[in-house]
Amino acid sequence: MPALMNKASETVPRQAVLALGLLLIVTLLGVAAVRLSGTPIRAADAPTAAQRSLRFEDGPAGSVTVLDARSGERIDSVSGEAGFLRGSLRALVRERKLRGIGSGPAFELIARTDGRLTLLDPATGERLDLESFGPTNSAVYRRWLQRDTAPSLQQ
Repeated sequence: MPALMNKASETVPRQAVLALGLLLIVTLLGVAAVRLSGTPIRAADAPTAAQRSLRFEDGPAGSVTVLDARSGERIDSVSGEAGFLRGSLRALVRERKLRGIGSGPAFELIARTDGRLTLLDPATGERLDLESFGPTNSAVYRRWLQRDTAPSLQQ
C-alpha cells in the first residue's frame, strides 16, 4: 500500500500566498501610476551626433539595396544572409503594413552623442535601439553614417 502523504506538505503557507498577492497588487498599481502620470518609461535621448535618411529596396538575387533618401544615391548593396538587417527591417515593415503605409517614407538612422544608435521609422513612430543587439549587429547600420556625419536639424 502506498505511503500516505502528509497533508501539511501539500499546502502552501497562507502567509506566502498573501505576500505574493500583495506583491502583485503593488506591482500593478506602480505600473498603472507610471502610465497614468505620463512619465516616460525610457530615458530621454541624448543629442544627435549624426543622422542619415535611408531607404531600403529589394535588389536582385535577394539582395537589399541601401539608398540615401535625400539624394537617391545608392550607398550599399547587402547580399547573402544579412540576418540582422533583414530581421530588423522586417519588424519595421510589418508595422507599416499593419497601418497601411507603403515603402515611400524614409527611415532615419540616428547616432547619439552617448554612443547609442537608433533606426527610427517616422511614419509609424517605431524605433529600434540598435546598440541593444551588440556591436557586431549595430555595425551593420553604423557604417552607413560614415559617409554623411553632419547632424541633421530635423528631429
